[in-house]
Amino acid sequence: MKKWFERMTRRTALAAALAAAALPAAGMVAGLAAGDAAAQGKPFTVSVIYGPDKPQALIWSRFAEIVNEKDPDAFDFNIVTDGALGGEKETTEGIRLGSIHGALSTVANLTTWVPDGAVFDMPFMFRDQAHIDKVLTGPIGDEFKALYADAGFKVLGFITYGARHVIAKEPIETPADVEGKKMRVLQSPLHIELWSSLGANPTPVPITEAYNALETGVVDYMDMTMSGYHALKLNEVVPYFSKTAHIYALGVMYVGMPFWESLNAEQQALFQEAADEAIPYFNELAAAEQEASLAKTVEAGVTVVEVDGAVWREAMAPFWESYAPNVGGIERIERIVAVE
Repeated sequence: MKKWFERMTRRTALAAALAAAALPAAGMVAGLAAGDAAAQGKPFTVSVIYGPDKPQALIWSRFAEIVNEKDPDAFDFNIVTDGALGGEKETTEGIRLGSIHGALSTVANLTTWVPDGAVFDMPFMFRDQAHIDKVLTGPIGDEFKALYADAGFKVLGFITYGARHVIAKEPIETPADVEGKKMRVLQSPLHIELWSSLGANPTPVPITEAYNALETGVVDYMDMTMSGYHALKLNEVVPYFSKTAHIYALGVMYVGMPFWESLNAEQQALFQEAADEAIPYFNELAAAEQEASLAKTVEAGVTVVEVDGAVWREAMAPFWESYAPNVGGIERIERIVAVE
């Protein structure tokens, strides 16, 4: 695992209950972010793009609680929220340089360093969260952890942000409805080629500019998780939400390999134990947040469009064959799909 060095120079009610239970943890994040002048432990700085009350921060507060309970004062946790240390790419660079020690990242962001990770963005590859868990906690997950380690990242585990759905100014029920329309897409070759294959006109736009692009007509529609749709207030400009769930937005909980290799065996085992407990906690919070977020947009006037998933799967199936060579081949995709 030394290659990194060479490359460097159930739902709304559940949501309410979980949110209430998480409040003490959110306060802990704020306290940790401020730092403890008396702390003498090994510094551990975490970059969080979202606020202290979001699952992306609460997972790290839970992680810190577990570590501190088992090994008090060994680490000085500094959880920095609200994107103060930069966005995903800036955070990843900080991880590689060692100025940041831990973070979450979408798999899509890390394709810059591990292109094979794009396979997890293939449409309709995962059936549900149980399928995702079986794939990523098994041999396939281990294979990808090794690829990330070679790039300088110690992946403690995989997380699920939520499924991506189509949001638009008018109802979109079938793939034929996107033909000729301008779509805001992630700045990713896979996403660009996927929507091009359906006859859309993909336009890469940073997420920070998506609202204006939709409002002004630079793009007609995009895809987004339920929580992102609500948090970014995109329902104000695209009031139709088509429940396609065509791609699951996956991510990783990771630390820099230099930091990881500075830990002794007992500390590494403790970090892994803490991650193994914190990740299901995150997934539960994130899933509840998804449904609660969509409910809030519906209250604000959004129309939910139910679609025939089989029609969408059939339309996107040819993309598997055409794009497979870019993500390790069709055999890799079929191996993931076949996991029971």
